Amino acid sequence: MQVLYEDNHIIIVNKDSGEIVQGDKTGDRTLADDVKAYIKEKYAKPGSVFLGVTHRLDRPVSGLVIFARTSKALSRINDMLRNGEIHKTYWAISKNRPTEEEATLTHWIKRNEKQNKSYAYDKEVPGTKKAMLHYKIIGCTDNYTLFEINLHTGRHHQIRCQLAKIGCPIKGDLKYGAKRSNPDGSISLLARKIEFVHPVSKQPICVEAPVPNDNLWHNISNN
Repeated sequence: MQVLYEDNHIIIVNKDSGEIVQGDKTGDRTLADDVKAYIKEKYAKPGSVFLGVTHRLDRPVSGLVIFARTSKALSRINDMLRNGEIHKTYWAISKNRPTEEEATLTHWIKRNEKQNKSYAYDKEVPGTKKAMLHYKIIGCTDNYTLFEINLHTGRHHQIRCQLAKIGCPIKGDLKYGAKRSNPDGSISLLARKIEFVHPVSKQPICVEAPVPNDNLWHNISNN
């Protein structure tokens, strides 16, 4: 865990792949636990530390997560997320290259709870929700393509599902059609940048995550 921004109301950390943001059935230690421990130690706080989880990232994904340090910030950030006032930019690597360098994708997504997987359809069918994202190609190597992605909606596994639908599954994402896993169990999807107006101070905030420390990420993002 790496803290990239903090003040009295919010804290933004860079999550490693493999960490879970919030408790699940595995019972594994969470990113929220680590952030609470960090705050408790840094500020010598007695008793329990308040920390609000505002959003999640899938376990194999790395990048930025915003936590609220006060209940006021938590309710305001939740409203901002609902109203699309927090702008997130993602980077993803795929072995395949789409036909268009830049495009807006619109699908209808249906979540299968039992499989913890989503399915994308070209037309609306019962039980689906509209999903939209915009991508552009921002880098490549001989074998891989780097996408920059902005979400217009927030659906379950949306980026993973929509990229797979256009024949570009994310590197390492076996669940959505990648041929092989990444050695560390990650998928090559990064929550790269977050931009918003601070819920309390009203100052503009822009935080960027470093690229994961591996050769492909460094090569492709420098190309």
